[in-house]
Amino acid sequence: MRVLVTGGAGFIGSAVVRTIIEETNFEILNVDCLTYAGNPDSLARIAGSDRYSFSRTDIRDLPALRRAVEEFRPDLIMHLAAETHVDRSIDGPADFVMTNMVGTANLLEATRAYWTGLDDAAKRRFRLHHVSTDEVFGSLGPSGQFSETTPYAPNSPYSASKAGSDHLVRAWHETFGLPVITSNCSNNYGPCQFPEKLIPLIILNALEGKKLPIYGTGKNIRDWLHVEDHARALIAIATRGQPGETYCVGGNEERTNIDVVLTVCSILDELLPQSQNRPHANLITYVADRPGHDARYAIDASKIERELGWRPQETFESGIKKTVQWYLDNRSWWERVRAGAYRGERLGLAGAG
Repeated sequence: MRVLVTGGAGFIGSAVVRTIIEETNFEILNVDCLTYAGNPDSLARIAGSDRYSFSRTDIRDLPALRRAVEEFRPDLIMHLAAETHVDRSIDGPADFVMTNMVGTANLLEATRAYWTGLDDAAKRRFRLHHVSTDEVFGSLGPSGQFSETTPYAPNSPYSASKAGSDHLVRAWHETFGLPVITSNCSNNYGPCQFPEKLIPLIILNALEGKKLPIYGTGKNIRDWLHVEDHARALIAIATRGQPGETYCVGGNEERTNIDVVLTVCSILDELLPQSQNRPHANLITYVADRPGHDARYAIDASKIERELGWRPQETFESGIKKTVQWYLDNRSWWERVRAGAYRGERLGLAGAG
């Protein structure tokens, strides 16, 4: 099988690419424009595979995207290219609209042109898997979970742009018959995550003795999913899911933000007994909340377990300890990131605080 992955140098995308190369016999074309969050270092261990190739292509460039699809002739497209950080979307929403909505529309059109030209057997085999987020559903109260039938209610420019892309994907299926599958996932964590996100930011700030910023009261709740569990879920969905269907993917590991940070601090205290920053929890500081900060997310992942047999292999406790250890063991990876596009500054203030 030939798989075209968009955004394969990003956090989740690189995990998908690594997993496909290491656990299947599929061929991959990674289509990525290598913005600040796209990192070839995340693919170093599989870059030499004769089943892996790379195209530096921007999904906002329709002619270039058409060429990539037509030349590679995939059996499956997994669409992970996206702007993903809520705070960054508050500072610059237009970039999110262009990448997440216009870029997705471009991919749909490039894919439709390619798919229309396939023979009947190849048409039936072909799939486009669009990878989205649970943030499109908005904010939960103290109980309940998101599911595949939850109405959309996005509250940030990021989640609104992802909701828009989900609707475009559905429309191309309903209008043109394009065989698409959508998945919506909970918060990911694990190796190679760009350090603007909560867990790597806290790890790296703690290692450097910097303040650990907690938005508001720290009581916002997220359902945490290890990225390698997510990668395996995405491969199952892409290869065995039903066209026109949506699958929710979650770790069933709800934690408040402050509990996540305290857990990371405790692991660092254990792993770095000689650190002058112990106890790392003393670095915690509360800062003005993010505008429009959703209170709680939680995923009902029973459909993917029931229909595709997937369930997470990592608990939060096992996964977070492996994640902290990865950042300790891969200092050169994050030092190169911090020397470039992002040095840990707060984004998304939008005049607050």
